[in-house]
Amino acid sequence: MMSEKIAILVDSGTDVPKGVIDNGPFFMVPLRIIFSDREYRDGIDVSSDNIFPLIQKELPKTSLPDGELIHQIFDEIKDQGYTHVIIVTISSGLSGTYNALRVLSDHYEGLTFHAIDTKNVGIGAGILAIYAGELVKQGKSFAEVISDTESKIAKTKIFFNVDTLEYLQKGGRIGLVASLLGSALKLKPIISCNPDGIYYTVAKVRGLNKSIDKTIELVKAHIGNHKRFNLAVTQADAMETAEKVYHRLRELFPTAENIYFGKVSPALSVHTGPGSLGVVCQVLD
Repeated sequence: MMSEKIAILVDSGTDVPKGVIDNGPFFMVPLRIIFSDREYRDGIDVSSDNIFPLIQKELPKTSLPDGELIHQIFDEIKDQGYTHVIIVTISSGLSGTYNALRVLSDHYEGLTFHAIDTKNVGIGAGILAIYAGELVKQGKSFAEVISDTESKIAKTKIFFNVDTLEYLQKGGRIGLVASLLGSALKLKPIISCNPDGIYYTVAKVRGLNKSIDKTIELVKAHIGNHKRFNLAVTQADAMETAEKVYHRLRELFPTAENIYFGKVSPALSVHTGPGSLGVVCQVLD
């Protein structure tokens, strides 16, 4: 039987940290951020650190990765000797990227593909890709990596706080998130993805500190009595708060197998706005 050399292909919206991407077997296809006068490749031409001054002047549109570029990345994967590719994307309920990559892979010869719809967003999707990458490094087969990773979709939950719903509303990504009345009360929504991969409101809490406390409470509830789990923290223009949350998670959950830390991609930042923070819990047992 021909040996399998497996690559993991993610879109930039999965927020897999650069250090993980660089350590393989990962490849990344960038989403597109489109302004009236120019276009940026997510995470390549524009970073999480410099997107917010741009969107203060104009709120851009985000779009699927470029088809020609996707084919170039397929070629690169094949040229590096890979035989199998597991595609891991943000939720098909929030983006057309899953379908675009799946359709293009169906018409590409020389590689065996399987696409995983994470029903999640940001590092909530990325932590599933990272998990798949670890299985590949352990020598698991293509079928085993797919089966094991897909079994973790329902066990992976993101909770993210946004400073305002303005960006989700303008970008048309509001999903099932009810608009908040009484912003003067400083109500902070905690948002997640439902089983269909659509945004919905988990809780509404007054003030940042209470919002963080509630988020950690939700993480505790998701972990329950499980012994094995991964955590992740991601932020967009909220580094100080994210670092505090990271250290609290370290203290509260010392047995976590991993606690990943990263940034919300520029393309997702367009929809969440500055001051957003995400925490992910992935149960493994």
